[in-house]
Amino acid sequence: MTLRLLAAGLASSALVSLTAPAQAYPVDCAILLCLAGGWPASAECTQARNVFIARITPWPVEPPLQIWNCPMHAGLHHEMPVARLFDIAFRPELRPETALPQASFPVPTLIADQADIDISDPAYDFVRSIRVYQTEYRRRRNREGDCKVWSSVRLGTYGVQADYAWHRSSTDRLPAASSFSPTPGCTDYAFRSVFVDWQDFQGSYGFEEVRY
Repeated sequence: MTLRLLAAGLASSALVSLTAPAQAYPVDCAILLCLAGGWPASAECTQARNVFIARITPWPVEPPLQIWNCPMHAGLHHEMPVARLFDIAFRPELRPETALPQASFPVPTLIADQADIDISDPAYDFVRSIRVYQTEYRRRRNREGDCKVWSSVRLGTYGVQADYAWHRSSTDRLPAASSFSPTPGCTDYAFRSVFVDWQDFQGSYGFEEVRY
């Protein structure tokens, strides 16, 4: 079994044929597939990535992948258009360097109140790799000469079944890829951003940062 098993598990009668516009299918199904494959070059994956990034663009800051909106359990025993969507997203002639992951995905198992299928298997670690950092930082020297620093960082992460939660964090935990870079000393410095990073199915690293 390959990612095509996952594609079959994502099937839904709401999905449409290849000739339909990208926004016509549940976009979170496309985000899941395209993220796994490293965002291959296709209209569907471009649209999916745009939505993924738009969700972290203030305000509000939302979970970039909302897997609970992808009806993965529907039509498990039927050939559905999502398999054809999968073919578009990963057509080798569009992006030859993007190979299909060859590791096996688990057979979808229905569960309640979270993702429609059991994604606890390590094959779905690419979902749990997504991290969202919302950062606000200010530093200045006041009239008395004291250096005043204020910062707020919250970290959004995904749980075993793609349940999303926010946690307190700090600027020293920001990824190196972030543009956060206060100079030494106490010169005035202000920084606000939302940073998201991830690893695809094959472990390749990706990120995006939105300054505001």
